[in-house]
Amino acid sequence: MIHEMPKLPYDMEALAPKMSKETFDYHYGKHLQTYVNNLNKFIAGTEFENMNLEDIIRNAQGPTFNNAAQTWNHTFFFMSLTPEQKEIPSTLSDKINSTFGSVEKFKEEFTKSALGVFGSGWTWLVKDNENNLKIMNTANAGNPITEGFTPLMVIDVWEHAYYIDYRNNRAAFIDAFWSLVNWNKVAERL
Repeated sequence: MIHEMPKLPYDMEALAPKMSKETFDYHYGKHLQTYVNNLNKFIAGTEFENMNLEDIIRNAQGPTFNNAAQTWNHTFFFMSLTPEQKEIPSTLSDKINSTFGSVEKFKEEFTKSALGVFGSGWTWLVKDNENNLKIMNTANAGNPITEGFTPLMVIDVWEHAYYIDYRNNRAAFIDAFWSLVNWNKVAERL
């Protein structure tokens, strides 16, 4: 199985100025492309060659895991964004309200968690096997599916995700992220 670059559901200019085309040229066009290319090299002729991405993530280690997880994580991140944000569907807002107290409190907790990631990583909204919501961080290429969680939403807090547009100001990037979340996509995953 050859893994391919995901097709974005929007133009690379569509999220500007919050995420510029230059950021997409590097983050999507170079970083993600490198993970996809490396993944295909690492799995050729191995037991992972015909596995889907999630199965590779659950079973691989080392460079194969890192490139599979980064391919999955980045694809999930890019597919979770939209230039035309709509209101949060009630199924999702009701679940967030019952778990975190309010959507605003959820955003505060998620933001605090994302700001607290040391170095490179990800902040996720996930659900467990009992349909409970949780915010979690993973370092480097970490992915919640390895721990039995279902990812619903993610922010990439590796510096390459925001350095072109925000330099070292992760807080400004996170603030901009909130206006780009595709809440319908998050609700579909619930």
